[in-house]
Amino acid sequence: MLVLKNITIVTYFKLLGFHVTPYSIAPVFCLALLCYIITTTGNFLIIFLVLTNRRLQRPMYFFLCNLAFIDICLITTTVPNLLINILGKNKSISVFSCLIQLYIFFLSGTAEFLTLTVMSVDRYLAVCYPLHYHTLINRLVCIQIITGVWLGAFLILCIPFYLVMRLTFCVSEIDHFMCDVVPVLKNACINTAHLENCVFAASSVVIISFLVSFISYINIMIAVVKIRSVGGKERIISTCSSHAVAVSLLYGSCIFMYSLPKQIQTASFNKKVSIMNAILTPLMNPFFYTLRNKNVKEVVLGMLQKCHTMQSQKA
Repeated sequence: MLVLKNITIVTYFKLLGFHVTPYSIAPVFCLALLCYIITTTGNFLIIFLVLTNRRLQRPMYFFLCNLAFIDICLITTTVPNLLINILGKNKSISVFSCLIQLYIFFLSGTAEFLTLTVMSVDRYLAVCYPLHYHTLINRLVCIQIITGVWLGAFLILCIPFYLVMRLTFCVSEIDHFMCDVVPVLKNACINTAHLENCVFAASSVVIISFLVSFISYINIMIAVVKIRSVGGKERIISTCSSHAVAVSLLYGSCIFMYSLPKQIQTASFNKKVSIMNAILTPLMNPFFYTLRNKNVKEVVLGMLQKCHTMQSQKA
């Protein structure tokens, strides 16, 4: 701690996290570790399959590959530190490390929203303009879009993060399991109303991307109604319905959390929403978007059959 003119400037935060009893430490730790292992394994598998199998090197799967990378970033930013805090007595984190965690989490989160928006528009073009789809969306366009997603996320967060980095903090305790923007700003030595307005303005990207995704899926549903083929309808509905559920959960939780005034929010509410965004969403995305996909299933089964054949030949 630094003491300046009767003001104590803290250099470390103490993450209070969850109120875990001694008897529940082991189950909570094992559950969090299991979620982390499943999430990283599933998303790394998606990236490996897309990059190594020519059958999956299509626009939709490139976007899914980017989404998988984002989910790995999201859960790796928060869960390892959470595991350390569950077992360790010293639950502190330096202010600098806390702000870096905050930035990477929001950078990944913003990139995820933009990627989901791109994916919804991609599905809209594939369903509503099938004859022009491959002309509009090709490999080069995919690379440009993914680059634009990360550049856009970086630019959106530039000003808010710059302002946060200039803050000094006078309170050391954070009633959270991670460095989230609301509890961090509460610890600042100055009034952060202007910064909260800036964060609120930046969070408008969530609402805008939600509206674009919502309109895209509405148009897809209208197009599905016009399709005469029963098989075509079932295939599109099966794919888009799971996407819509995952999108609704993520957007709904974030709109409530980052668009509501801080007076309405509670620490308990913020923790529950953060668990969904930081742990459950990266855990569910591989199953919602990719691993239940017919082409991905066939590729995985083909790889397993090859491995089984090779082992049989060796034996």
